Amino acid sequence: MRIISTDVYGGPNRFAHFPCVLHVVDLEELEQWPTTRLGEPFIEGLLKAVPTLADHGCSYGEAGGFLRRMREGEGTWLGHVFEHTVLEVQHLAGHEVTFGKTRSIKQPGQYNVVFEIQDKDVGLEASRLALRLIHSLLPEELKKKYVDKDFNFEKERDWFIRYTQKKELGPSTGSLVKAAEMRGIPWLRLNEQSLVQLGHGKFQRRIQATITSETRHIAVELSCDKEMAHKIFEDLGLPVPKQMTASSERETLRAAERIGYPVVVKPYNGNHGRGVCINLRTPEEVARGYEVASKISRTVVVETFLTGFDHRMLVVNGELVAAAKRVPGHVIGDGTHSIKELIEIVNSDPRRGIGHEKVLTKIQLDHQVDDLLAKKGYTLDTVLPADEIFWLRSTANLSTGGTAIDVTDIVHPDNRAMAVRAAKAIGLDVCGVDFLTDDISQSYQTHGGGICEINAAPGFRMHVSPAEGKSRDVGGAVMDMLFPPGAPSRIPIACITGTNGKTTTSRMLAHILKMAGHTVGLTTTDGVYIDGKLTVKGDMTGPVAASMVLRDPTVDAAVLETARGGLLKRGMAVRDCDVAAVLNVQSDHLGLRGIDTLDELAEVKRTVVEIANDTAVLNADDPRVLRMAAYTRAKNVCYVTMNPRHTLVQAHIRASGRAVVLEQGMNGHMIALYDKGSHLPLMWTHLIPATIEGRALHNVQNAMFAAALAWGMKVSRENIEHGLRTFTTSFFQAPGRLNVFDEHPFKVIMDYAHNAHGVGAMANLTDQLNIVGRRIVVMAAPGDRRDEDILELAQAAAGHYDSYICKRDDHTRGRRGDEVPAMLRKGLLEHGVREDQIEIIEDEQEAITSALKRARPGDLVVVFADNIPRSWKQIIYFKPEVQAASERPNLSTAPTSVIGSLKGFEDYSEPQAMEIRQDERGVFLAREEAD
Repeated sequence: MRIISTDVYGGPNRFAHFPCVLHVVDLEELEQWPTTRLGEPFIEGLLKAVPTLADHGCSYGEAGGFLRRMREGEGTWLGHVFEHTVLEVQHLAGHEVTFGKTRSIKQPGQYNVVFEIQDKDVGLEASRLALRLIHSLLPEELKKKYVDKDFNFEKERDWFIRYTQKKELGPSTGSLVKAAEMRGIPWLRLNEQSLVQLGHGKFQRRIQATITSETRHIAVELSCDKEMAHKIFEDLGLPVPKQMTASSERETLRAAERIGYPVVVKPYNGNHGRGVCINLRTPEEVARGYEVASKISRTVVVETFLTGFDHRMLVVNGELVAAAKRVPGHVIGDGTHSIKELIEIVNSDPRRGIGHEKVLTKIQLDHQVDDLLAKKGYTLDTVLPADEIFWLRSTANLSTGGTAIDVTDIVHPDNRAMAVRAAKAIGLDVCGVDFLTDDISQSYQTHGGGICEINAAPGFRMHVSPAEGKSRDVGGAVMDMLFPPGAPSRIPIACITGTNGKTTTSRMLAHILKMAGHTVGLTTTDGVYIDGKLTVKGDMTGPVAASMVLRDPTVDAAVLETARGGLLKRGMAVRDCDVAAVLNVQSDHLGLRGIDTLDELAEVKRTVVEIANDTAVLNADDPRVLRMAAYTRAKNVCYVTMNPRHTLVQAHIRASGRAVVLEQGMNGHMIALYDKGSHLPLMWTHLIPATIEGRALHNVQNAMFAAALAWGMKVSRENIEHGLRTFTTSFFQAPGRLNVFDEHPFKVIMDYAHNAHGVGAMANLTDQLNIVGRRIVVMAAPGDRRDEDILELAQAAAGHYDSYICKRDDHTRGRRGDEVPAMLRKGLLEHGVREDQIEIIEDEQEAITSALKRARPGDLVVVFADNIPRSWKQIIYFKPEVQAASERPNLSTAPTSVIGSLKGFEDYSEPQAMEIRQDERGVFLAREEAD
């Protein structure tokens, strides 16, 4: 069994609305070895390695169901076993994942294995480990090909768990992210450590552990400068011990003598209790304390030793939100076990782990244990009397094995006020105040106590998961500080997909939003644009590009073109969006990445409307898109139709639903918006420059979609109209989308149409133009399309032009250089084009040059380009033969006030007869959608 290919979905995808991995697995000869043939040794070996597989319900829906599948009848196949094992291996490392699916595909012995993940790297490591485990359990005659001789599952499992823990957010950062999710605040992890962005675009905030984007640098510096912080507290009359700094052993001893024993020696800028030695009563102990502290910091602090319990008081935004009494790591004698054995017993607590991986930290044997043992005259082999407590640490930090008891509810008001004053004095928004007192329920003014330290980036673990007492939502307090109730954290997001028109529609919508005053982040097949400026060039329609937009601190609206390839390879870039549109589902890219039919392609593209929250915009004239209304959770479904007699849309409008409809008027065609029973005429199509006076029917439809999306994003009618009236298909605004050049004696139109539907739309447009000369087309097709798709593209162009130049794209995508042009020629001949009308010129630049050279005044040259910038430069810099200005024809069409019938409009007729129904949202659906 081997993995042929892997796709990692970081967001919603065609299988689920959460992160998943898709493996295409080839069982090879193991296709002939279902679990019943592998037998009980295999099944029992798997259960021994991963006992919790016995709890999997599988299709039976109850514990033990998966075991029944493996043992009953013919059993199940190893692709299915692999799926369950991967899920359970992730469980071993603490990842709560449950979704999996295994389905056979067309090739015999090959399967799509899909499983849920929380982290990409962890999920992939889990699949590798699961595969090696399955191979190790195979019968001897099958092992030779697959088994790694050095494989030891227990060792590999333990390594995997440690690897997973390293990838996890720490407990403090994790609690903040959890609090954000509970409040609906989106987040992005920015590195492999603890840097996290909360919110999108201009509303974003950042955290790194418990340092926030609102934490002042000077406050952090003051908290790290123990001498300066001590002086500030002392000047304000806050309770602090006497303190001096020293930079040598001699100075340290002198400071201890001046302050008076016992003393504490600690690093000048340490944290987590590292290098702190307390209750030092002799010069020898002080010298030892200096030796320990100076390993962390060249300068050390010497201060009075305060008695009492160590308390951490957490202040957030000027309010005490939690307090915990910290107890140093210790063991309690039982009269039987040695100190070393007692430590092992304490460390066996499942709540204890390495570092911050769990609620508590394991106690390590180090110099502090050695010193404390020596003071008591004990060794690790000493057996303590029953109930005797032996302290293994002099400080109570959780990171060194201490435990925490929540005491928030009993803190005396004076102590509460003291902690708040200390945090404000330093200027920290999130602050940990370490306070020593025998009883925190008593005022420091009457019972003593003192501040021993102030901390920026305090750990939250002791408050979120105390060993005793109530868990506190300290992460929530930080979220409420960063995002006060009512403050926005999200920017409006639009996702747009479809076979054709998505780039133009995305650009139209971005332009409308910009004209309405927004700073727009736009991702397209051309690149990433921020506020109309190209920042990254290339096909940027996937998660990486979306992340660029959502991370940009100037952006306040996002328009994400979402292409088929990105959906199939990486899934959606966002977990949800405000508005989404599916423009159409046409024959293109079929036969690639396991998508062979239009229905399968529609299922992929449907993902964008499945995650829309406010509005799903659907093409009611495309039956496959129309059916998607039953799958969206959006509050509103907005149908877009070119047919004002569409039965379902009419019923939807009568039920106060939303729709954008193309209507016939006295002055041409009007785009009308219906919403909540109101009829809102938007604008005449001939007033939209991108439609070439209403003749470019595909851009009329694109404008309708852009208007519907903008309306869903709360843009006013006036701003929508202004945006559409100022959007043109110039190369600057929409490169490769109906770019018209009129500066030659002939007209040139360049477009990126690369499938039959797109070429057909352009052909319908050019048929309507008043061309007095010949019509010349330069055409190609992508090499990775099916033969039938290339022939269909040729059919779409046949009969609309006088001269055809067939070329290839720069990248032939696996085909011979002359193969695509030859197929286009064949398709044109089959559909009535004469042989003398067709010429093959493989190279794109040569083909365009030939077309431009043969063009005469009054001709039309249509170029379906591959390399858009190069082709446009070639067109505009072409030098035709000098001709008198009088020879240039008048290429204007009819006056805008008299718009004739639109060729192709009749194609948008009523869909096939259907029954309609109304769902619980009031949305009208085609009856077949419910089946």
